[in-house]
Amino acid sequence: MTEPILRVRGLCKRFGGLVASDAIDLDVAPGEIHALIGPNGAGKTTLIAQLCGELVQDAGAISLCGEPLANLPPASRTALGMARTFQITDLLPDFTAAENVALAVQVRDGHSFRLLRDVRRDAALRAHALDHLVTVDMADRADILVSSLSHGEAKLLELAVALATDPRLLLLDEPMAGLGPTESAAMIEVLRALKSRAAILLVEHDMDAVFSLADRVSVLVYGRIIATGTVAEIRDDAAVREAYLGEGDA
Repeated sequence: MTEPILRVRGLCKRFGGLVASDAIDLDVAPGEIHALIGPNGAGKTTLIAQLCGELVQDAGAISLCGEPLANLPPASRTALGMARTFQITDLLPDFTAAENVALAVQVRDGHSFRLLRDVRRDAALRAHALDHLVTVDMADRADILVSSLSHGEAKLLELAVALATDPRLLLLDEPMAGLGPTESAAMIEVLRALKSRAAILLVEHDMDAVFSLADRVSVLVYGRIIATGTVAEIRDDAAVREAYLGEGDA
């Protein structure tokens, strides 16, 4: 079998008496969009924080492309090919879209942040930035300040910033959050195209988006994955319907 891009085995995390991650096993295959769903409080954010190195697991192992990630800080995991977007965008509001991406390209190339005026003068950095903006259909917004972008545009820009690090794995934390129907449709098309460039672990509450995009779905409830399968298998799983999909506010 093809080696997974991401392999998680026996991941555990406790906060006092609360078991936030309960012996989680999870694989994300090359070229796959693997959705992680579950009700609020299921432990999705805690799991993502452990994958990124923001939280240290109490037990278990995480590997990226066969490389163990134990004790590696977030920056080292980024260097190995892991990139994350956030439910609330994490961008520099007083920089343009192109400048935000150019700064990410600069970090990927191993340089510390230069002064913004140097980034603006660097034609090669701008060219790379524009390439990534084209990928997310944002090239026409390259010179717009982030503070002037719509919510949906900022979400797409954050994807471009993540792509600028040349990731093997994208961890996407609710990319549909706060988007209207038109923006959601645009995001779905961009994500569908991105799976040829990087494997994706998609944390999302929008079930229409999940069922449209996902190759496989894992369902997390009370810190434990109760099912993993194709969209059809998850739809037909009685335990999943009872624990999550049947809830009025999914």
